Amino acid sequence: MSLQSVKAFFAEYAPDIEVIETPTSSATVALAAEAHGVEPGQIAKTICLRVGDRAMLVVARGDARIDNRKSRDAFGGKPRMLDAEQVAEITGHPIGGVCPFGLASPLPVYCDVSLRAYDQVVPAAGATNAAVKIGVERMAALTGAEWCDICQDELAPGTALLVDRS
Repeated sequence: MSLQSVKAFFAEYAPDIEVIETPTSSATVALAAEAHGVEPGQIAKTICLRVGDRAMLVVARGDARIDNRKSRDAFGGKPRMLDAEQVAEITGHPIGGVCPFGLASPLPVYCDVSLRAYDQVVPAAGATNAAVKIGVERMAALTGAEWCDICQDELAPGTALLVDRS
């Protein structure tokens, strides 16, 4: 049902975007990156959080980690990840296939600015072996997402931090 709701979403709102089904699982960032021939950061992972009694989805680049302080400041409280059963009930999608498309219940969607490192990203599409390739700004527009900055600021390996000491 979940994959079908995502296909119906794209048929209605973006018929030019094709849902890609792979013969193997793409349920983790590493598996998805391998299945779609992209780097892990280009996978758009969707995380289902709760702050108080408010549930929400956050979409971030696959290799990003949520910063506790930034997320508390942005959402007005400490976010907690929902368990697999709660995620499936609220989104209609299984863990590994969670995405901001074709949701079972309306949820606020936030896109972390970490996604803007890429023009195109690969989020899941409602099943552990389904995804779409979509422009970052288009994904945000289609889902009515708000932009946020809640991931850790990490330097890429081999990148030096330049400090102006003048």
